[in-house]
Amino acid sequence: MEQASAALPEVAAALAPHTGRAQVIGLTGAPGVGKSTSTNALVRAFRAEGKRVAVIAVDPSSPFSGGALLGDRVRMGDHATDPGVFIRSMATRGHLGGLSWATPQALRVLDAAGFDVILVETVGVGQSEVEVVALADTTIVLLAPGMGDGIQAAKAGILEIADVFVVNKADRDGADQTARDLKYMLSLGRRDRSGPAWRPPVVKTVAARMEGLDRVVEAIAEHHTWMSDHGELSERRLRRAGAEIEAIAVERVRTRLGPSDDLAKRVVSGELDPFAAAELLISGNLRS
Repeated sequence: MEQASAALPEVAAALAPHTGRAQVIGLTGAPGVGKSTSTNALVRAFRAEGKRVAVIAVDPSSPFSGGALLGDRVRMGDHATDPGVFIRSMATRGHLGGLSWATPQALRVLDAAGFDVILVETVGVGQSEVEVVALADTTIVLLAPGMGDGIQAAKAGILEIADVFVVNKADRDGADQTARDLKYMLSLGRRDRSGPAWRPPVVKTVAARMEGLDRVVEAIAEHHTWMSDHGELSERRLRRAGAEIEAIAVERVRTRLGPSDDLAKRVVSGELDPFAAAELLISGNLRS
């Protein structure tokens, strides 16, 4: 999947009848809030329920090797020998939005492999880190005391993308204030809404000590039930499939069109404008 092999369409066709069963949970947040530690704790909590768990940890690409910067997943070593857990690091390879291009395909493989829960931990890049919403059934946004106030959280757009808020490192000063700020801002955002709407809970945790993780798992289950009851789960999965189709189509078109270096030179020289160059690229008439 990651190598975009020529066999990819054949593999995807074989997997298709076996997909649609796994619950996909995205975890996002700024660097330093404890995403890897929280992911590790959630894996332990789901395994205690007897569920098979897969983790896709999307890391920044190494500037030297191009591979995942934290590929050894040092914080998830607790599960290295558990046959019910699969952990894979994937590099963004310059892909914007906090996710790797191959992530949707990897989700399909893991879903077909029979995992009950797939956790997608994204790159901690702040305001760009909203793409996980397109992939996850439930999106968890992690914050920590001292990592920025509620106004900054609103500016980053996380109030709109979160289904569950987790204030990690809740044993630190300021955790209660962070939780109060979030609840207040969420209450302001709900005043203009009509019809049934999910109210994201705010849960305080100390992931390093497994404190509060039972409430996080409970909130995830409550959100899943709410989505099923209101038709939101099927809507999200339809949007996910549509986005995946579009991404594959765009990539194939880009590959068929080939390089545009000559057209770029003509735009720079003033011979063509960008719109005319784009039309030439699409038509294949590059010498016009």
